[in-house]
Amino acid sequence: MTSYRQKKDPQSYSFEGFGTPAFPNLMLRGAGNLDNWRLAIYQKEHEGYLGLKRALSMEPSQVIDEMKASGIRGRGGAGFPAGLKWSFMPKDTADKKYTRYLVCNADEGEPGTFKDRSIMEYNPHQLIEGMIIAGFAMQCHMGFIYVRGEFLWLIEKLEAAIEEAKKENLLGQNILGSGFNFDLIVYRGAGAYICGEETALLNSLEGRRGEPRIKPPFPASKGAFGQPTTINNVETLAAAAPILRMGGAEYAKIGTPKNTGTRIFCVSGHVQRPGLYELPLGVPLITLVKDLAGGTPNGKKIKAIIPGGASSAVFTESDFDCPLDFDTIRDRGSMAGSGGIIVIDEDTCMVQVCLRLIRFYAHESCGQCTPCREGCNWMEMILTRIENGEGRLEDLETLKSMTPRIAGKTLCALGDAACGPMDSILGKFRDEFIHHIEHKKCPKPSCQLVTYSH
Repeated sequence: MTSYRQKKDPQSYSFEGFGTPAFPNLMLRGAGNLDNWRLAIYQKEHEGYLGLKRALSMEPSQVIDEMKASGIRGRGGAGFPAGLKWSFMPKDTADKKYTRYLVCNADEGEPGTFKDRSIMEYNPHQLIEGMIIAGFAMQCHMGFIYVRGEFLWLIEKLEAAIEEAKKENLLGQNILGSGFNFDLIVYRGAGAYICGEETALLNSLEGRRGEPRIKPPFPASKGAFGQPTTINNVETLAAAAPILRMGGAEYAKIGTPKNTGTRIFCVSGHVQRPGLYELPLGVPLITLVKDLAGGTPNGKKIKAIIPGGASSAVFTESDFDCPLDFDTIRDRGSMAGSGGIIVIDEDTCMVQVCLRLIRFYAHESCGQCTPCREGCNWMEMILTRIENGEGRLEDLETLKSMTPRIAGKTLCALGDAACGPMDSILGKFRDEFIHHIEHKKCPKPSCQLVTYSH
């Protein structure tokens, strides 16, 4: 199975191999079924909480070893090995007892990314099970699910699922008679993109302004409320359930040796079948876009593809064959990021694409760091001028000179995120910028003048 859209229209497409060991469905089981979130269905149809039962029969260190053996890398964007991250949590000693926290980053707000909300909507119990497993492995007794403020319906689902788990002694005190205690709180954010950065999230969780912290100290040593904290993405934590159920070594057989398991890819833009596709890491980008998502409507040529969410550098035709894994995408000058794949056809104005992306980052900058606050704002102003037919050729050199003054100069990666699309679009589609400047208009019929709002 690929997308939950397949449930609604099972004849819309077919691809040989889904639901088999080569193309397993671990994260989107039952997606599309509005009742799939219920505990009874999760246990009966999706082997629910079997991974937790196995974990509770092991030592916490053995659970971390299983995660390491699985090879799973964080699905939030950075791709850091999850098992290794869990091992950073400090252990109690004779003279030091810790209060530890586990935080789920469910503040999904990057353009082109919409996978985590589907896990929470259709498989909240898989996330809950994964968090209990993670809590046991790191000996945390309290977990927080930090949910983006706009996801009101998801909060209701999550809280209802938590209550179901508590009634069955899967959550709370003495879970399944193991002596392990773990509780969960759903915390609603205020809808700020910056709170997807883990230390800004922690500030918001504590009731402070959502701004990144200076690191070190890192959250593993001083996180939520000054205590050791591990923060993982929704998809990463939810994957702990099938990993413990099937075993880390078995999970590692999926994908490629350094990029194991399945990943949910969000496909949007100019494709016939947008949606969520769960695939083993390493599947070629063009296979996903053309064979599964159906390519562009009306047979138009694909002009560019954003391979990892709005902050990743765009790919052009020479890179469409790129395997979808963290390392290869990085080696080709972009990043796997959040798994958001945005397809752009030949009729699209890339100046307008660049402006829309930079406008988002300028709006979402928290303003704490001068390079990001001022730089993103100035990039937006210059791009708006070019888009409106008022640009100058020297503007291109100004834009090119700005990104080195932003990237790597801020407390978090938001400034870097803005520079990724800016550098790649300007570098690969410079002729379109020049056309806007010299002809005072765009040759693309889809390009509409954007009124400058400042």
